Amino acid sequence: MKAFPQTSHFVGLNRPLGEEYDIDGLIVEGEIPADVDGVFFRAVPDPAFAPKFDDDNLLSGDGMISAVRLQGGKASTLMRYVQTARHQAEVELGRSRFGRYRNPYTDDADVQGVDRTVANTTPVWHAGRLLMTKEDGRPYRINPMTLETLGSYDFGGKLKSETVTAHVRVDPQTGELFFFGYEADGLASTKVAYLIADKDGNLTSEQWFDVPYCSMMHDFAITENYALFPVYPTTSDIERLKAGGDHWVHEMELESWLGVMPRYGDVSEMRWFKGPKGVSCYHMMGAFEDADGRIHFDQCLSNVNAFPFIREASGIQMQQWEVQGALTRWTVDPKGEASDVAETIVGPPGDFPVIPAAEQGRRYDRGWMLTMNPEMKGPPVAGGPVGAMFNTLLRLDFTGGAPQALALDPGMSFNEPVHVPSQIAGHEGWLVTMVDTQTGPDDFSHACWIINAGDVAAGPVAKIAIPRRLRPQVHGWWVSSAQLDKAVA
Repeated sequence: MKAFPQTSHFVGLNRPLGEEYDIDGLIVEGEIPADVDGVFFRAVPDPAFAPKFDDDNLLSGDGMISAVRLQGGKASTLMRYVQTARHQAEVELGRSRFGRYRNPYTDDADVQGVDRTVANTTPVWHAGRLLMTKEDGRPYRINPMTLETLGSYDFGGKLKSETVTAHVRVDPQTGELFFFGYEADGLASTKVAYLIADKDGNLTSEQWFDVPYCSMMHDFAITENYALFPVYPTTSDIERLKAGGDHWVHEMELESWLGVMPRYGDVSEMRWFKGPKGVSCYHMMGAFEDADGRIHFDQCLSNVNAFPFIREASGIQMQQWEVQGALTRWTVDPKGEASDVAETIVGPPGDFPVIPAAEQGRRYDRGWMLTMNPEMKGPPVAGGPVGAMFNTLLRLDFTGGAPQALALDPGMSFNEPVHVPSQIAGHEGWLVTMVDTQTGPDDFSHACWIINAGDVAAGPVAKIAIPRRLRPQVHGWWVSSAQLDKAVA
């Protein structure tokens, strides 16, 4: 069997594991809060076979879905491959058959036309259904109890878009799912599908519009009255793909854009606001309207694409520590005359921002994110698609209060946290996250930490040891036991 290349995408914390398991009775240090009763679902890319091309990246890995069950004060874990058409086609021959990242022109001839998504990015829960998503295709539905793959999901045959993004927004009052798909009708297309599903999961709206150029649109945001579509200059080109090249390059001289439309309106009402040149963002904290009708949009913005493999394809010679960024607020007036965004720095560099689900689309007074501790001696743990993990958890207070920080020791790193609401009045809830600890040159241990969201500096109230090696997750989702009880058969 072909060996995995010894590049950063396949060594150390990123070493492929390919293990499915079901483990009960995990050891708990401390006490799991009564509020934390449900399942922490995680999306973990993990290639079953060495890639066809040695310069492949971590994001091409087969989707694994992990479940950490925290119920009744006890803990267990489950890990399964998402049985995508791509994964099954490769298992059939026991080797990789699909080529470069998001370039079907480099696939083996006998798998041309096979759905090549790996469903490895975000578990999404809505209307009693669990979906595994990746923005290059449609999601796969998963049984939330067993993690069995139930098949590709197209909203009962109503979905026309060929893609669904890995990031969605759920309105806390209506229960509606707001989402979109870019490259909606094929590779390098400028077509975007804007989609709404009601609280029961029925697709109620699908409208298509054009963006200024084909862009990697990983995330978006909603407010109570608007939908926001950011466009950053990481671009695709069909001729480059046909020549066997990279799906994405980053163009530093192109402007960024923010499309704003009434969230229940017609796409013809879309208004485009111009942003800075060359910037990039993968994840947004959120957006909201103020009393004057202005929209504030908070994003983890950087001065260039954060992924080294995209910069390399673009001819941008910049080391990871040279990338600059900040939690950046873009403010626009959808009814005003200004055509450019107004920019304000509201937080430090970092990523994986989170707010309580109940505040989605509304003003939020605090939020949480991951960053690097600038005072930490020694490099952070190597791993993940950007080549380095995060070693500090922040609570940010947008009312003017001081931030709180939980910094890890050298050789430790955080994965993206999820927020769990509390039933106690005035309590800010809990953060659940996976923490990796390097114990040797190629050895790591892992634990699920539960942290008081209102007092992150105090450290975890509970640690649940995971007795297996783990790869870094991309994204996670919290589903309460009460929600699981309403799962759709």
